[in-house]
Amino acid sequence: MLRQCVVLLVAVVGAAHLANAEVFTSMTDMSHLLHTESEMIRTLENYIVAQEERIRKMKRDLEEMENFHQVALVSPGGFLGNPINAYLLVKRLTTDWAAVQNVMTEDSLGQALLSNLTSGTGIRWPDEEDLNGAAVALMRLQDTYRLDTAQLAQGNILGHKSAYRELTANDCFELGRQSYNGGDHRHTMLWMNEALERYNAEKNKTVHRADILEYLAFSTYMQGNVRQALKLTDELLLERPGHQRAQGNRAYYMQSLSADNTAKRGEDGTPEQDAAQKGYTVAENRSPLDDYVRERGEYERLCRGEGKVPLHMAKKLHCYYKSGPSPYLRIGPAKAELVHINPTITIFHDILADSEAETIKRLATPRFRRATVQNYKTGELETASYRISKSSWLKEEESEVVATVNKRISALTGLNMETAEELQVANYGIGGHYEPHFDYARREEKDAFKSLGTGNRIATFLFYMTDVEAGGATVFPHLGLSLWPRKGTAAFWHNLHPSGEGDWLTRHAACPVLVGTKWVSNKWIHERGQEFKRPCALNQNDP
Repeated sequence: MLRQCVVLLVAVVGAAHLANAEVFTSMTDMSHLLHTESEMIRTLENYIVAQEERIRKMKRDLEEMENFHQVALVSPGGFLGNPINAYLLVKRLTTDWAAVQNVMTEDSLGQALLSNLTSGTGIRWPDEEDLNGAAVALMRLQDTYRLDTAQLAQGNILGHKSAYRELTANDCFELGRQSYNGGDHRHTMLWMNEALERYNAEKNKTVHRADILEYLAFSTYMQGNVRQALKLTDELLLERPGHQRAQGNRAYYMQSLSADNTAKRGEDGTPEQDAAQKGYTVAENRSPLDDYVRERGEYERLCRGEGKVPLHMAKKLHCYYKSGPSPYLRIGPAKAELVHINPTITIFHDILADSEAETIKRLATPRFRRATVQNYKTGELETASYRISKSSWLKEEESEVVATVNKRISALTGLNMETAEELQVANYGIGGHYEPHFDYARREEKDAFKSLGTGNRIATFLFYMTDVEAGGATVFPHLGLSLWPRKGTAAFWHNLHPSGEGDWLTRHAACPVLVGTKWVSNKWIHERGQEFKRPCALNQNDP
């Protein structure tokens, strides 16, 4: 609107200049200048009104930013531990800030201020990939924990209502747009429908209804509902009659419906029978995808805490004090809990002091890099959407705390740490997770640990360095077992049978962090050096 007023003002002044040459030569012509002045006054008034409205809006935006920022500063970790707050922060610094920049670049002062801001040192800006990652994280949480879209938009996450505010129609629209860009039309529909509901309830509109309808209509079509897509497209054309893409889509939808109706009727005009009515049967054909779907369902069920240890196994589980020849265990036996048998999985309680955890986090943070996975075909490390976290590695020579922790692991496991990998420290981001995987290298992954020269990963020792308010469990889909993060505890299991063969039952996953912050550190222990610590067995599955 501001630019339209500027153009109009220039046009009025320019037209007056061209049409009224030599007006001073006639008083009649001079009298017409009063009309010109009247038009100029109205145009300038419109320009000032537009400027004032722009400033009022920017003041409202500024007040919102300041309030958001002040609340966040009270407890940054707790604030950003809520995925809604984290998403809003990334969105504010990407799409919302881009809109502010567009206004500020309209004058030289704004351009100068922006130049000073963007050239400042120590300032990190999120980009479109970060916004997409934050949006996808919310979708992941929504699916894994079966969160209702409306409840999530209200900031209510399974009873944890710690979001700064509810999502606006524009916030929901952006979630839908990011889903659309990723080809996820189901979530596009969910969030565009929510955006439409919130648009209807908003007094100060935060998005255009036509923009919502455009995405919603096409995603509805992509989900197979052509009639509803046509209805939404008609609504869009009422809002924007000249929308060419909508006009083309409408024609296509109508053609599709007409063709569908024709195909459903035989030559005599009666509906055709389907394959089942004709007596055809389809033999069950199990594929790797079937196995993935089943595992995925079990993984998500365990993440929601719906797993239950069978009674016959639960009777054998117990807690005990672990002692041993190590001076560490002689002075103070460790509190251990047997949580699974075959494979044996043990939880050690109160095994890492708060001060040790804080030291490890402090040392690891400056070195954080995006966590990677190994491509089993090429052997190369690469990032993947199914592992969202940052990690770094700590050597025991760098810190007495790290050295002490390594000795403690050796005492608790009875294994040699000389060939173990460095202590890996990981911090999970928004909805951070790691989908089901093996820690050990399988037969086809021949070059997985070749550069180390220490054999396969015989065992895993996993420290939990923070409590997690909701979500973030370590789950074993083939065991029906969930381990919930508790600060100061650690989990331990062997990845390989004594024969050296991998134990596929140890396949595990890190569930998405729903609310809170998750820090872990782990030690991967290798085969070499364990020959007399854990002798090899002759049979593959010997315990």
